[in-house]
Amino acid sequence: MTNQQWIFFLIPGSGDRDKELRNSRRRYSITLIGVVLYLVLDIIAQLLPPHYSPISQAESDLAVGPYGFVMTVNFLNRGVLSLEFLFALLGTARIAGAEVSRMRTGKFLFGAWSVGAILLAIFPTDVPATPVSWHGLIHLVVAIVAFLGGAFGALALSLRLRGSPKLEAIRSFALLIAAISVVLCLVDLLLPAHLAAHYGGLFERLFLGSVLVWVAAISVYMLRSQPDTAPPPVASSSGP
Repeated sequence: MTNQQWIFFLIPGSGDRDKELRNSRRRYSITLIGVVLYLVLDIIAQLLPPHYSPISQAESDLAVGPYGFVMTVNFLNRGVLSLEFLFALLGTARIAGAEVSRMRTGKFLFGAWSVGAILLAIFPTDVPATPVSWHGLIHLVVAIVAFLGGAFGALALSLRLRGSPKLEAIRSFALLIAAISVVLCLVDLLLPAHLAAHYGGLFERLFLGSVLVWVAAISVYMLRSQPDTAPPPVASSSGP
């Protein structure tokens, strides 16, 4: 199976321009619903016992406790909405005539962020002052890989938003948010231990929020700018 065939297999409807456009619009809509749901569930999980601090404690701690299932569901939600967004963006790039093959790095990095969120739901973390468990260690490693994938995946994809006026119109804004995500990700991961103990949760949430803002902003733009039917392919002109 060729690389192009793999892309068609992974993203249904790519052989039909109008169908793929409808699929992309549906996926962007699902993405936005997922972002809103993520915010709602995160607030609910934060308000429920045992009332972990959003400033000093990691978001993953919300998945530990009597109501931890709320955050577990939210991890799954983040993974699904991120995958829906990734598939939608790749579909839009193809329709717009961009070279999707050049988005391979961003695709795999952001895919790691997406799949990582699902794995975080499967392997719960260890809350502070508790012994390190095997699932807590897996959670930590997956979180680091996923965070780096989300930040640098957003940056790599933003850099490839070119090839048509539609993509280039959102490129500068996407690059700005992606750059902020990279900075916040590195600050969160490299924060000295004495500062992380007091402000680790805050910087983590700022980073997560920046990635979701990047996803939501592009989704809104694509929904507002995409027509209901795909434009016909541009025929290559032949010389006399």
